[in-house]
Amino acid sequence: MIRQDFIPDRFRVLSGSMLKLIAVVSMFIDHVGVHLVDQSIILLQFGTYKLTLYRLMRDLGRFAFPIFCFLLIEGFLHTRSKVRYGISLAVLAVISEIPFDLEHNGTFFYSEQNVFFTLLLGYLGLCAIARFREKPLFAFLSLLELLVVCYYLNADYWVQGFAFIILLYALREQKLLKIFTAFLLNNFRFVLLAFLPIALYNGKRGFIRGAFLKYLFYLIYPLHIFIIYLIKLNFIGFE
Repeated sequence: MIRQDFIPDRFRVLSGSMLKLIAVVSMFIDHVGVHLVDQSIILLQFGTYKLTLYRLMRDLGRFAFPIFCFLLIEGFLHTRSKVRYGISLAVLAVISEIPFDLEHNGTFFYSEQNVFFTLLLGYLGLCAIARFREKPLFAFLSLLELLVVCYYLNADYWVQGFAFIILLYALREQKLLKIFTAFLLNNFRFVLLAFLPIALYNGKRGFIRGAFLKYLFYLIYPLHIFIIYLIKLNFIGFE
């Protein structure tokens, strides 16, 4: 377990399942905001400052990626089979690519790749660090190669996302210092807030147990972006 000892035990009430649920809800809010919400809808206005519904939903969506990265590291540390874990990420990345491309421009090609490619590359980076623990030069070269792949693959969150995963893992025992990894990502102020539920993690698996619920949560990603594509296709259209 990635320890969060600066938080008293009685306040660490969030299981891994609850963190997944928070991340999924945040992701859903973000994707609905970016694809389906009119950017001109104003919720609040003070002088020249305007808070739009679009901006609020995008900000709330910043919680998802840091939590998913944290759970990725937890999975890496505790999985019984690192190979099977990696294969699951790769399969999900490939499966998700078609609805991801359709969601963005209505065709089977889009210049960026979905976030599970970023998570997969980050996971491979963690494997390289573990594999070459006694050979730091090999570990560095492996991470550099994966960074180049991430750059040319143009995966979601790009090279900053890959670097965020590696640094979050490297600083996993530095309870406060690792928070500064948030500055690698866009809208870091809301990314910083994502570390609050992470800090409340109690190390328990929670209610997501068994293969059915596990893979159901995996499939939420491609399913919900395909539904968004259908809504855009029939009611909104593509730019």
